[in-house]
Amino acid sequence: MIDYRHPRYWGQILFWSLLWFLFPLLFTHDLRLGWDYMLVHNIITAVAVSILVWINLQFLLPLYYHKRNAWFLLAGMGILLILLWLVQDPALPWNHPPEWSGRGRPFPAHLFKRMAQFRWMGSVTPLLSSFLGSSLYEISLYARQKDQESVQLQKEKLETEIKFLKSQINPHFLFNALNNIYTLSMMESKLAPDNILRLSEMLRYVLYDCNEEQVPLRKEIHYIRNYVHFYLLKDSSGLNVKLDLDESHPEKPIAPMLLIPFVENAFKHSKIEDTENGWIRVKLSFGQNGLNFFVSNSLPTDAYQKDRTRGIGIENVRRRLELIYPQQHQLDIVQGPREYCITLTLAEG
Repeated sequence: MIDYRHPRYWGQILFWSLLWFLFPLLFTHDLRLGWDYMLVHNIITAVAVSILVWINLQFLLPLYYHKRNAWFLLAGMGILLILLWLVQDPALPWNHPPEWSGRGRPFPAHLFKRMAQFRWMGSVTPLLSSFLGSSLYEISLYARQKDQESVQLQKEKLETEIKFLKSQINPHFLFNALNNIYTLSMMESKLAPDNILRLSEMLRYVLYDCNEEQVPLRKEIHYIRNYVHFYLLKDSSGLNVKLDLDESHPEKPIAPMLLIPFVENAFKHSKIEDTENGWIRVKLSFGQNGLNFFVSNSLPTDAYQKDRTRGIGIENVRRRLELIYPQQHQLDIVQGPREYCITLTLAEG
């Protein structure tokens, strides 16, 4: 329902009443009826239109907004007929035959009755058009407002989801990193301080840098290198992991935590601990089509997943790409019997 204090509320009433007060005087005046009769009749019509529009805005349209369309139409037509009767009922004083303009005697009753059907039609038009016009105008504004609210709600929902996704870090990875650092400290290894610093940088990136919409590419690359470092740290025999990350565009802006889920997914499903069959390849390069990111990993014969915890996930990254890089990205995923490959291209924008 429109707030009665809103200017549009009274603007609608004023517009329709003035329209149907002035229009008959300017364009459809019957000189035989005289100005006095037409003036009074137009005032009555304008008052009826005002009442109809007021009732429509105050009581009828809320029925439509609450999906009670049948009641809206029935009540609207009922009120319109009542007002039409009040405007045209011959028993009412404003409908008595006027003096015949220019003749100095009463308007002939038989001629006045013959004109009655045209007067009824002439009164239906202002009332019906005011009812339909005010309804269509308000309904269109209501629909646009609901669309805007829906878009805003969806945007807020997606933004909330993105903030949540960006803030995630795989707990399994975090526990392993802490265990590795603990082992190094127990061995009094000189590597312990460096790895504490690396983990601190990763947490700072997730907790603070990821609050920004975009970060320099060097930070995302640095996070990937640290992530892979901690996986390689726990296996002294060496894992078959190859990184080829082009750092020629370190300040290129990119959405944070956009690339790491693909690397995380590779470590989760490749069974990289199998030094004979497990492998991972990560490559970042630049070409004419923009940034290219390629990740491939081995797939063990049996279905395998390192842990049951869930990171950001490929499907969630796909949603982020659709939101942040619409029409500016291409994500191709190919899964073979023994290999899983993703190729992401971010066009220059």
